[in-house]
Amino acid sequence: MKLRVSKIFTFETAHALWGYDGKCKNIHGHSYVLTVTVTGDIIQDPDNTKHGMIIDFGDLKAIVNKNVVDEYDHFLLVNGNTPHKKYAEVENGHAKIRLCDFQPSCENMLIDIVDRIRTNLPEGIDLKYAKLQETATAYTEWFLEDNQ
Repeated sequence: MKLRVSKIFTFETAHALWGYDGKCKNIHGHSYVLTVTVTGDIIQDPDNTKHGMIIDFGDLKAIVNKNVVDEYDHFLLVNGNTPHKKYAEVENGHAKIRLCDFQPSCENMLIDIVDRIRTNLPEGIDLKYAKLQETATAYTEWFLEDNQ
C-alpha cells in the first residue's frame, strides 16, 4: 500500500522582481506556507524505531528546516544577475540577503526548494508534491508526475 506523508512549514521572506511591470518590482515580503509531501514504503521491521512509518515527521522537519527554511526565513532574495546585487552591501554583510541565480518569483523559488529537498531525502523516500503559498490566494505547485 502506498501512502503519502505531508508536513507544512512557514517562513518569512522578502524579494524584488527585477524588470517586472507591477508592484512586485519593489522590495516586499510574504508569509510563505510550504507544503511538502513524500512517499515511500512503510517500515515493517518491528525492531526498527521507525516501525510503521514512511519517515519520521521529525526527520522530515529537520531536512526541510536545514535545507529550506534556514536558507529562506527572514532573507531578502534578489536576482544576482541584475542591479539588485547592490542590496547585498546594504548592511555590510550583516543582513540576510541572498543573491539568487534566478528571478525570485514564487515559481522559481519552488523549483529551488524542490531541488534542495529532493537531494537531501533518505534513500527510498521520494518527494511527490510541494506547494509554495505566497499569499492567502496565490500559490505554485510542483507534482512529481509532471516532472518525470
